[in-house]
Amino acid sequence: MALVADHIRYVATLARLTLTDEEVTRFAGQLDQILAYVDTLKQLKTDDVPPTSHAVPMSNVFRRDEPAPALPIEAALANAPQREGPFFKVPRVLDDA
Repeated sequence: MALVADHIRYVATLARLTLTDEEVTRFAGQLDQILAYVDTLKQLKTDDVPPTSHAVPMSNVFRRDEPAPALPIEAALANAPQREGPFFKVPRVLDDA
């Protein structure tokens, strides 16, 4: 499938990008090569390949969730840009309504 400049400009608009005519020409060629490679991959026989979410086995790498003492307030607020008493002070994000 040959990509025309209008396709590239349309995708650029969706991505909120402004492209020069030179970039449109270059990206059209690059995207055409990518789509040709995808067409090549479509020819592979994958009927006997089970679907997987990862190429290698995965295991939980997190520590066990065990209760521990809370961080002291002064340590928690040490790098806070603004604070009000023992709390972080942040801009209001909800209207009064």
